[in-house]
Amino acid sequence: MPVVLDYKHFRKVVIKNLSFTIKIQIRLKMTNIREVLAGNLRKFRQDRGWSQATLAEKTGASPHYIGMLENQNKFPSSEMIQKLASALKIDPTELFSKEIDPQNSVKNSQKAALETVGMAVNRILTKFISDEIQKIDDEDSEKGIIV
Repeated sequence: MPVVLDYKHFRKVVIKNLSFTIKIQIRLKMTNIREVLAGNLRKFRQDRGWSQATLAEKTGASPHYIGMLENQNKFPSSEMIQKLASALKIDPTELFSKEIDPQNSVKNSQKAALETVGMAVNRILTKFISDEIQKIDDEDSEKGIIV
C-alpha cells in the first residue's frame, strides 16, 4: 500500500524541525567560570615566571592540583582561592574577572554585535514559525482535521 503524505502535516513537521535547528545554531555559548579561572590562574602564574610547582609550593597544594585547576578539571574551595590570590598577591576577584584584550576589542565588539543580531533573528524566526504553525492548525481545525 503506498504511503500518502499530507502536505500540510509534512510542512508543519518541517517548520518545527527548522525551528529546533535554528535555535540550536543561534544558541549563545556561555563562558564557563572554570574556563575564566583557569585562564586567569595560568596568566597570573606565568606573568610571575612561576612554574606550577612554584605556585603549588606557595599555596601548599600539589603541582598536579594546580595543573588540574589550569586544565579546568577541578574547581578550588574558597580557602584555596584565598591561598592562590595571596600567593599571587592579587585580589581573589581578579581570578574571576574576564578582561577584554585591547588587541581583540574590535573582534569582541563584532562578536557582541553578531550575538545581538542572532538573538533578534531568533526571536523573529520563532514568531514566524509559531504563526505558520498556528495558521496550519487553524486550517486543519476548520476542516475538522485532528493531527
